[in-house]
Amino acid sequence: MLKTDIMRVSEKNAELKKQVRELNDKLRLAELGKDHAREQFMVLSEPHKAGPFGTVKGLRTNPTVLPDESVNPRLAKILAEVAVGKELIVALANSNVKGMLEVWFTSIKKVGIRNYLVVALDDAIVDFCKSNDVSVYKRDPDEVVDSLGKIGGNHAVSGLKFRILREFLQLGYSVLLSDVDIVFLQNPFDHLYRDSDVESMTDGHNNMTAYGYNDVFDEPAMGWARYAHTMRIWVYNSGFFYIRPTIPSIELLDRVADRMAHQANVWDQAVFNEELYYPSHPGYIGLHAAKRTMDFYLFMNSKVLFKTVRKDANLKKLKPVIVHINYHPDKLSRMLAVIEFYVNGKQDALDSFPDGSA
Repeated sequence: MLKTDIMRVSEKNAELKKQVRELNDKLRLAELGKDHAREQFMVLSEPHKAGPFGTVKGLRTNPTVLPDESVNPRLAKILAEVAVGKELIVALANSNVKGMLEVWFTSIKKVGIRNYLVVALDDAIVDFCKSNDVSVYKRDPDEVVDSLGKIGGNHAVSGLKFRILREFLQLGYSVLLSDVDIVFLQNPFDHLYRDSDVESMTDGHNNMTAYGYNDVFDEPAMGWARYAHTMRIWVYNSGFFYIRPTIPSIELLDRVADRMAHQANVWDQAVFNEELYYPSHPGYIGLHAAKRTMDFYLFMNSKVLFKTVRKDANLKKLKPVIVHINYHPDKLSRMLAVIEFYVNGKQDALDSFPDGSA
């Protein structure tokens, strides 16, 4: 009887600890959202005069949509169980990426992240996830999605996410979209600002390329006006971004999905950036979406890691939130090396790899 009582108390204690973690997560998100809500109320409630010089701030955070569970009741039920604070990590996967998927979700579990979901594009991945106690969702049959999902390569599958993510946003959830060639080393939800429609990692590798710079174009034939100033920034990576359930976010997904469906030989990452950045001009209405670039040392691409960080004694001491092996085709071996270096402390684990690809 004593043993039974002890087991019962232990189970109750574990349940209470889980509830405390969830309440702490909700409290943290509520504190983060409080200031955003106040800004929205002040700007949207009624017209008001501008304040003194230097004090005026525009609305940075668009209000979220009203959730509509009728869009997909089955998915709504899953998300209610998986998400924490109405947000979660989502990855798409088919059997072609099974090895990387295992490293992906193992690193997530190691960090202690609970709110993640795999969107399976074939039955084998459904079974694989279930056998590894990984939350999984497979969409209802869809001829276009199913054909690409089962046999498509990395870029084809990547393009599908813009169609699939729409329902998540319609249900009122913020999504941290992740490719599977990513190793998680910290909880990314502790490092998000949540003040924009889209918060994305960059393909840039230093302050200029990641955050933008003034690039001067030289045309000597123009004489006095030979120098033309242009603005340059390296693209957002469409394999890792946080997207809030707002009207501009859903419009972005619609625009990208439509172009991917109707234009030949287009890359989803190029389309994703064009729709985010191109301004309105004659014959074209630009997207009015707020965007934020993630810290490239925290949300690190593999060019930053292998070309810069691993060669710098001070930068090697930093622990990124994630490492995305986006610049290199030998993805699995580099993912495993990242784990050896950052998790297992093997200091030479990254040394054997070239800066680029062979």
